[in-house]
Amino acid sequence: MATNLALVLSGQARQKPRDLAQEIVDEIKDKAPDIEKIEIAGPGFLNFTFASGFWQKTVLDILNRGEDYGKSTAGEGRKVQIEFVSANPTGPLHIGHGRGAAVGDSLARVLGATGHDVSTEYYINDAGRQMRLLGESVLTRARQILGKDAELPKECYKGEYIKEIAKDLLAEHEKTLLEKSETERAALCQKFATDAILADIQKDLKAFRVEHEVWFSEKSLIESGAVERTFARLKENNLAYEKDGALWFKATEFGDEKDRVLVKSSGELTYFASDIAYHDHKFNRGFELLVDIWGADHHGYAPRIKGAVRALGKPPESLEIILVQLVNLLRGGEQVAMSTRAGEFETLSDVCAEVGVDAARFMFLSRKSDSHLDFDLELVKQRSMENPVYYVQYAHARICSVMRKAEERNIHAGQPSAELLAALGTPEDLELLQLLEQFPDTLASAAKYLSPHYVSFYLMDLATCLHRYYTVHQVLGAENAELVRARMFLLLGVAQVIRNGLFLLGVNAPERM
Repeated sequence: MATNLALVLSGQARQKPRDLAQEIVDEIKDKAPDIEKIEIAGPGFLNFTFASGFWQKTVLDILNRGEDYGKSTAGEGRKVQIEFVSANPTGPLHIGHGRGAAVGDSLARVLGATGHDVSTEYYINDAGRQMRLLGESVLTRARQILGKDAELPKECYKGEYIKEIAKDLLAEHEKTLLEKSETERAALCQKFATDAILADIQKDLKAFRVEHEVWFSEKSLIESGAVERTFARLKENNLAYEKDGALWFKATEFGDEKDRVLVKSSGELTYFASDIAYHDHKFNRGFELLVDIWGADHHGYAPRIKGAVRALGKPPESLEIILVQLVNLLRGGEQVAMSTRAGEFETLSDVCAEVGVDAARFMFLSRKSDSHLDFDLELVKQRSMENPVYYVQYAHARICSVMRKAEERNIHAGQPSAELLAALGTPEDLELLQLLEQFPDTLASAAKYLSPHYVSFYLMDLATCLHRYYTVHQVLGAENAELVRARMFLLLGVAQVIRNGLFLLGVNAPERM
């Protein structure tokens, strides 16, 4: 550590900075056994070097706390809601949704581990034009299956899954469907398709180790009168007005280039109207911080929602929007085309079936969420050190292998102690120990900056350090029994931290690979 404290306080103390620095050194040097030396540098900077014993105690801390190592109460119970995925229930989840799911779920785990009161939510866009198009798509396919002349409208959904839903619909409701009016048929098809797709989304997310505590319906927001109540508040505060038969929000008062329509002259709500009411509803549920995880295509929309939050009387920092960039899906370096409407895409469930949930989640979290990600299916399946998830998981499996060999040779670590761990004094020992000690700070930073990728970056560094250590030092073949035991405890500490970190990413820590 370094500090410029002596330079900052020298004026108040009416002393030369170096003289004041020396007084500080004299005052604390005998009271800080964890500090090996303090140097006064330049005009009065103080440089502190920690003693080896300080780092060695980290192993005791890890082994004592186990799964709790790295956790803290920094969040002080702050109520946070994370809304993520929230894909329109118009088709299966693709890998872009998968990346948002991994980011949201991992962030919830990180915030939970750092003392926040976290709730996770999926917003179901089950109202509006896209849902009507879904109903029309299924109804048209049902007519085709029945041998009727029906052409799929240009804008409708064309994937094979629409045909499957139409078949299931007819198996259950063919007679009822023929008896209903055109409006009733469309409504039945829309509801049936929405329910079917939503059930598949829930199943896929569960298989991806993602759980949403709340599934919130846009339709319920409208039917409960919440939207109208929000409009009334905006009008009351002179932030909404009527013009040309439409209702407008005074977005220009909050930095937008123009005012925005809330209700069209046709009486139809805009997405923006529902979103304002939805965020109002969230705040009314007592959340202090809202985190929305959206696709990168919402870049221009984010400031508009921030403005709406201010209009609701909340500070702008009470809403954080994380934009998740696109995933370029590759197969052996070749791009895989994806389009939900055209029905050409690799679903999240297909990708997980091919590469596994561990690999998919780790890859989605291996980059900052707002940077593009190339996801090569062939690379991720390789059992090689070029594959990031294999690289980290293998570090854990490697340690487990060492412990199994120790058991076979009847070598037992016994009880750890500061005296035993004092044998860990090589540069490689200290490098590993210092990295282990950084884990709680990494989690604190990941929570503070809402950046779960900090954890995957950390694990890559720790795995690199472990693999390097293993090539330099013998563990079970060390020169004496005490050193063997000390190194076993060091490795057990590394394994525990890898497990803790991988759990926060929603990834398993295998004992054999």
